[in-house]
Amino acid sequence: MTLDKFTLRRFDTQKEDALDVAVLESIPFEYPGSPTEVVYETDEFTAVCPWTGLPDFARLTIRYTPDRLLVELKSLKYYLTSFRNVGMLQEHTVNRIMQDLSRLLKPVSLLIEADYRERGGIKTKAVSRYGKAIENYSSKEEQR
Repeated sequence: MTLDKFTLRRFDTQKEDALDVAVLESIPFEYPGSPTEVVYETDEFTAVCPWTGLPDFARLTIRYTPDRLLVELKSLKYYLTSFRNVGMLQEHTVNRIMQDLSRLLKPVSLLIEADYRERGGIKTKAVSRYGKAIENYSSKEEQR
């Protein structure tokens, strides 16, 4: 078998334990029980392919209904930035963010969506949900 010049080329990636979960902080939500929806969006989310080490860029949306806690934004930014050198499948990133934020916040509902930029002719969108279904999400998707 002949190897091409790209077969052994690889960038260093970090393992999942490099994610900085400890940086996440919560602050009190002063209106528990209210139908408040909180949405955070960024076009700058990135992790890397675990096989090639090449970056995967996504528009990340975090949408939740808080119970008693909100995520402190600076801590969220540092946490999300810690993904940038971690080798992780696109479908796994949304589930890991879901796991970490649901443990921190114990929200009524939480939706994590990563809309990845096209690579190799395929566009990926991965969505993970927690808690009570977010009612408006399906209708918003249908309107697009």
